[in-house]
Amino acid sequence: MKNAPSEFPVAIEARAVPPRQRPSNYPEPFATRMQGREKRALGDAFGLRNFGVNLTRLSPGAVSSLRHAHSRQDEFVYVLEGEPTLQTNAGSTRLAPGLCAGFRAASGDAHQLVNETDRDVLYLEIGDRTLGDEGSYPDDDLRAVLRDGRWQFAHKDGTPY
Repeated sequence: MKNAPSEFPVAIEARAVPPRQRPSNYPEPFATRMQGREKRALGDAFGLRNFGVNLTRLSPGAVSSLRHAHSRQDEFVYVLEGEPTLQTNAGSTRLAPGLCAGFRAASGDAHQLVNETDRDVLYLEIGDRTLGDEGSYPDDDLRAVLRDGRWQFAHKDGTPY
């Protein structure tokens, strides 16, 4: 018996996936800090529900995200091009093509990538989509909760943005 045709492709050219229209889900004043970051939601292009995959480009001076940690979501990054600096609770580590890093849920290790070079950085980021995940941001007055597939942001005291 033949499977019904899917609305999703079998294979695609990753760089042909259009970049996200909205550069960041963060509220202001944080969204503006994501200038120079471009994400292509590869997992969404295939209709993946349990985990996401993004092809992300950072221009010189750009950051991947605010430095953050997840309560329930594991994350993984794999560098394809360029040399980003990984900032974690332990300090800074220069990455290069072929290097990868992973972050266990509930480890408390806040992390972000920063492009401190004069060349673009390209990497894959993979994370699960566990409902009830919370994001903590040690350097900023922000916290996040994943509800119904969307991040909801508030100040650390619980006041919504």
